[in-house]
Amino acid sequence: MPATSTPSQRPRSGPRRDETARLAVLHAADDLLVEHGFAALTVEAIARRAGVAKQTIYRWWPSKVEILLDTLIEDTGKHLPIPTETPTAEGIRDYLRAFARFVTHDPAGKVLLALIAQAQHDPGTAKSFHERYLGPRRALERDLLVRAIDAGAITPRLSPDATIDALVGPIVYRALTGSPIPRGLVDTLVADLLAPRPN
Repeated sequence: MPATSTPSQRPRSGPRRDETARLAVLHAADDLLVEHGFAALTVEAIARRAGVAKQTIYRWWPSKVEILLDTLIEDTGKHLPIPTETPTAEGIRDYLRAFARFVTHDPAGKVLLALIAQAQHDPGTAKSFHERYLGPRRALERDLLVRAIDAGAITPRLSPDATIDALVGPIVYRALTGSPIPRGLVDTLVADLLAPRPN
């Protein structure tokens, strides 16, 4: 899973961005990623699809990774919000079910998986991914677990960070390998990790 900070928008590197053009670039980037994959994605192709000049994109973003991070941050906030109501085991289960749908069916989920893969062999991508997305997102998810623990809604046998890893890891692994994510997997993870049987 991904302090209760929110994922950080990259500071602007050029003149103020036109919102219509900005959104066109973000939508073009995730569409092209889904269609052609990360390796084939180029700033030139994004510019053509978005109907903007390549130079305009480079004034606003230094690389395609930063474009994809902006796309991921924006779409995750819309499509996979962290629950803000009083946390329960059922609410966390529903969030994890939504996460499983996100990484298997949402174009932004494909962006997330592509950035995870790219971060494994590109230190620059790894640094930006952790600073701008994964770290802030994980802090919000950790806060969700801590609030649920404090409310007595869950009693995990692992620390909050280890619990996040144990809950999200199998979902991400199956998504990265193209395997289906059965609902029963999420339900079992929640039952075993958040509400352990008495010793």
